[in-house]
Amino acid sequence: MKIAIVGYGAAGQAASLFLAGQGHRLSVFEQASAPGPVGAGFLLQPTGLAVLAQLGLDEQALALGQRIESLHGCNQYGRQVMAMRYVDHAPGCFGLGMSRGSLFALLRDAYSGAGEIHVGTRMVGVDAEGGVLHDDRGGRHGPFDLIVAADGAGSRLRASLPGLARRDTVYPWGAVWCLLPAEGWAHADSLQQRYAGAREMIGLLPVGCRADRDGRWLTFYFSLSGTQVDTFDAAALTRLRERVAALWPEALPLLAGVEAPEQLQRARYRDVVMPAPYRGRVVFLGDAAHAMSPQLGQGVNMALLDAQSLAAALSVWGELAQALRTHARTRRRHLQVYQSMSRWLTPLFQSQHDRLAQLRDLAFGPLGRLPLARGQMLRILTGTKRSWWR
Repeated sequence: MKIAIVGYGAAGQAASLFLAGQGHRLSVFEQASAPGPVGAGFLLQPTGLAVLAQLGLDEQALALGQRIESLHGCNQYGRQVMAMRYVDHAPGCFGLGMSRGSLFALLRDAYSGAGEIHVGTRMVGVDAEGGVLHDDRGGRHGPFDLIVAADGAGSRLRASLPGLARRDTVYPWGAVWCLLPAEGWAHADSLQQRYAGAREMIGLLPVGCRADRDGRWLTFYFSLSGTQVDTFDAAALTRLRERVAALWPEALPLLAGVEAPEQLQRARYRDVVMPAPYRGRVVFLGDAAHAMSPQLGQGVNMALLDAQSLAAALSVWGELAQALRTHARTRRRHLQVYQSMSRWLTPLFQSQHDRLAQLRDLAFGPLGRLPLARGQMLRILTGTKRSWWR
């Protein structure tokens, strides 16, 4: 088929590899003049790593990233809130911390058509039945047999199709983040978090290599209200340092090189629910289809699984409509579980409701020590919980 892919993030990159491998003729469009990674480092779960294995990229990913064996979180009083080990889910199980730049470079270098991407092209509308794209300069592209919309949480293509999304709201919370040198950090194989009620959360995730720098690195993130994220300035940076010193003195030396607010990137999140992630000849993948709060850390993994599912459906069904229905059915239950859980958990970690945080601090630790509850928590962490009851 003649296929257009709009957006060259994780979902668009993985779709490019899968669909090019099936022999389809691709036209990839990216709004940035120089495609590159967007977002903080992430935790690749066994589900996402399995997709990279199908693409033959898992060994390279392991070399670039940092193997993560556990997740630990404490509140401001030192009470353990979260303590999960991957090996308790299955022998040999682990996560993989990676920088966005490393994953971007890995997927780009594996795609033979990377040099032919149409850059600086912002798509703002689509004729879903005719398979035609419209850019912001009045240009018309197509027709295409299939359009893969992977243009992110704020998808303009999704917005151009009224009634497609049942829910599309911006969360009132976000985060600032940056990459920090990991030299001297004692927790090289663990995601560490600190919580102060539900209003503040600090995280440090080892992510291995960077595509543009030597050494080993950590992703640092600090949760803030959306207004604080949008207005983050020098005074806010000073306050951030003070809060890190108060909540997590061990982490403060890592921030020595952060001298200006511009060194911290800003992130806001959306909650997007689509009854069906397609219309006509357009299918939505990744955050464009199901943006969610990052509390469960599944965004990149879900994007990779979407691309894998779409390619599998296209390989089985010759009729496009049937292939898209199969893809949607394959992903529906898994996505429903994680979108709902993410929505429910967010107020426990990012909200003004400190009483909820008190309940979280009292309940999560003991629950995590009960075999049945611990098993469910580990399935959620690893991305392997694909339905509510099974």
